[in-house]
Amino acid sequence: MTADVDSERPGARPDRGAGEDSGGYELFRDDWGIPHLRAADALTLARAQGHATALDRAWQLETERHRVLGTSASHLGAEAVDWDRFVRRARIADTARRCFDRLAPETAAWVTAYADGVNEGLAEGAERAPEFAAVGLAPGRWEPWTPLGVWLSTHILFAGFPTKLWREEVARRLGEDRMTLFATDGPGTAGSNGWLLTGARTATGAPLLAGDPHRFIEDPGVYQQIRLACPEFDVVGLAVPGIPGIAHFGHTGHVAWAITNAMADYQDLYRERLRHTPDGGVEALGPDGWYRAHAHTETIEVAGAAPEQVEVIETDRGPVIIGGDPGAGETISLRYPPRVTGELGFDVLPALLRARTVADVDTALDRWVEPVNVVLAADTAGSTLHRVAGHVPVRPYANRLRVVPAEDPAYAWRDGETVPLPRTEVDGPAGIAVMANERGLAASLGVEFAPPHRARRIRELLGACTDWTPDAQAAVHTDTLLASSRQLLSLLAWAPGLGPAAERLRDRLLRWDRHMDADSTDATLYARLRTDVVHRLAAHPALKGVTGADDPWRSAAYPALFRPWLAAVPRIGYALESLLTVGLLPYEDRLALVAASAEAVAAAADETPPAPWGELHRLSPWQALPDRTPDASVGSDAQAIRPGVAGDHDCVLSTSSVPGVTDLFARGPAARYVWDLARREDSRWAVPFGASGVPGSAHHRDQTPLWVRGTLAPVVTDWNLLHRTTHRPEETPAMTAATEPVAPALRPAVHEQKIEGFGTVRLVPVDPAADAELLHGWVTEERARFWGMADHTREQVREIYEFVDSLPTHHAYLALRDGVPAALFQTYEPDADPVGECYDVQPGDFGIHLLIAPAEGEGAVKGYTEALLTAFIAYVFSDPAHLRVVVEPDARNEKALARMVRVGFELGPEIKKPEKTARLAFLTRAALGLA
Repeated sequence: MTADVDSERPGARPDRGAGEDSGGYELFRDDWGIPHLRAADALTLARAQGHATALDRAWQLETERHRVLGTSASHLGAEAVDWDRFVRRARIADTARRCFDRLAPETAAWVTAYADGVNEGLAEGAERAPEFAAVGLAPGRWEPWTPLGVWLSTHILFAGFPTKLWREEVARRLGEDRMTLFATDGPGTAGSNGWLLTGARTATGAPLLAGDPHRFIEDPGVYQQIRLACPEFDVVGLAVPGIPGIAHFGHTGHVAWAITNAMADYQDLYRERLRHTPDGGVEALGPDGWYRAHAHTETIEVAGAAPEQVEVIETDRGPVIIGGDPGAGETISLRYPPRVTGELGFDVLPALLRARTVADVDTALDRWVEPVNVVLAADTAGSTLHRVAGHVPVRPYANRLRVVPAEDPAYAWRDGETVPLPRTEVDGPAGIAVMANERGLAASLGVEFAPPHRARRIRELLGACTDWTPDAQAAVHTDTLLASSRQLLSLLAWAPGLGPAAERLRDRLLRWDRHMDADSTDATLYARLRTDVVHRLAAHPALKGVTGADDPWRSAAYPALFRPWLAAVPRIGYALESLLTVGLLPYEDRLALVAASAEAVAAAADETPPAPWGELHRLSPWQALPDRTPDASVGSDAQAIRPGVAGDHDCVLSTSSVPGVTDLFARGPAARYVWDLARREDSRWAVPFGASGVPGSAHHRDQTPLWVRGTLAPVVTDWNLLHRTTHRPEETPAMTAATEPVAPALRPAVHEQKIEGFGTVRLVPVDPAADAELLHGWVTEERARFWGMADHTREQVREIYEFVDSLPTHHAYLALRDGVPAALFQTYEPDADPVGECYDVQPGDFGIHLLIAPAEGEGAVKGYTEALLTAFIAYVFSDPAHLRVVVEPDARNEKALARMVRVGFELGPEIKKPEKTARLAFLTRAALGLA
């Protein structure tokens, strides 16, 4: 049936508003479920942060705790043994204990309060998280030092020490002069962006700070949006679950800061010589001869398999992470600053929360250790900061390049000495500072950096405007220009002897704008060409040493954990621009190779036309339990779970696939932020999934549509606009991980269609609780009298749609026109509905109900209802099993019947139903030419 009603907005929610002082702390949430915490003092607030994180991210916290201890395999099985063996050998937990013992007393108390809060909330959080039941696991206890262990295990591989293993293999197999051949300038998987605009470049005259950390994307996310407020400070930012405070991206209302990886080298690998002693001990050879090394054995429990033993050995350089069996193969130890100094930098974290000026941030970061970061900061007075923060030891340059001999004193660290860290001012007429892992401010500290393309492109985009606003930053966040394509396309332009199909391919790609847009088939063709070139290079005799049958990937000398760093094809893919430029192959050979690839790709394209890039370039996030915890919020829609996204590894939108291996990507923007120093409430942020780590909750994946589009959610700072839950610290709080359902415009759509001259129509599932007030306003209007709910209360409407939602044969959707609710659309299977008793149901019949509620009245847009019907019918017939649409409006609703006839329905007989006399109408696939 159809009716026309005026849409209404739901009124103010009664649960908004500031709460009474509980004597403990208060938990508020905004419409995205993001926790806003308020407490009487910093220690209580740290406890609150741990508690709220445990409610939202219990499984994630438990996963991280086991990763610190090297006990993941006890419930995840054999696939986790490699990690467990590494963290035990690297002595991550013991290092965390050492670093905790060296904290300032007030910092230690603050971290302990956070761990206490985690322990208070874990049991309740675990009850909500289905993963615990899936593996039969009960949450364990956090120790005060556990957050430091989480930080270490999360960042131990950030400096990329396994790259030294790769360089060692390249030098051995291809020659010493080829050691850095595969530098991209840097491993192409690196990719974080950050930029600062001084007031000279903004609409308000105050600085803006924006960017996006690029990491392996995990579900739940590696960053947690949060607000922490007490009388001493009020900070919003992106926290790391398991870590108190806000380390990397924060805004105190007075000063804001952000970081990227500096690409510094500060971890060394030493080639050790070990031998057994008669009493079963282990000795190592050092600069002063043989001496007794630390050695003990640990047991790794493995679910579904026998336990495994791991020998933990530590020399004067550091823990042995490769080999270790004296006299059997290569043995390599790892030396990293926290293990040497007992310092991690956690004393910085509470100081950042209290910072009010750039000078405060600068002073605090002087004590930072791990990882080494490039930092941008700005304050409300207009002051700015651009510096490197962290600990880089003084030692020979050779240590940065490769594995060095342990017994040679020339490769030792200079005790207590660190490299002075660069800094610069952000001033001058440009008013722009950019950090994108390039060979820039931190050039003197590393070996390999990210290519310069992202940094150059960001500067180019920012330099085109002098009145930037927070919302306008999306144009930078989502830029898809692939500047690194230039070299391959240049060779393609001059490739000789191309056949007709390859010439067409060449002409098409040379006209391409080089943007890796989601709807671009040219981008897909370029990716195909790049993949073929990578494979041909990998097969070339010049690279046989690292790509043949004995390539490093297959080497048993290295633990499986490090093999991704030793895989030749990804190395070639990321370094393709360099390999096609340098003298690895003669110029004529490079042309011939690209020509052969063009012929192959062109022939394949004739057989299989390219799909849009976004259909291939999909997110593949890491999950501790992949495919075991289906998300009810997205149902079985794989495209919603793994959305297609624009971009590529060298775009500003650095969604990093692995060229030559897969178009899927697991690395990309783990968050986006814009910090406004004029008005903090104008700041913006988003994460790939949502605030909750609980599958099926309303806020588990509600930000995914934002993230895919590149739009951002507002940072709410008005406590009166938040949803409050109050409790006392001694109580067990009855808080929910998601107090507010997601707005309709941000739910995954079952159908989306752009209708010329009308707009984009999206069909999203009705959320009975969230939409009850909106629907009640529609169905109780006089114009909706044929809908039969004129006398229903809001609660009755909600109960009806909860019942509909429980039926597998009936579904209710909101139709959104350009994001605004415009209609209610319901579907049903006639043989499972009372209408099926009133006519002869045919195979393929599919029933629908329509309630059209134009946002501006039907007269405002000609053909308004017909346009919506077009989308509804397209959705129904997108399923080939649906052969005929059935409608049954009230027989008195002449307006609705006339409309059905106009769009092609054939009128059927009248039928008697308990609540009305209805008139059937039918629309077949054949009538639309779809048979």
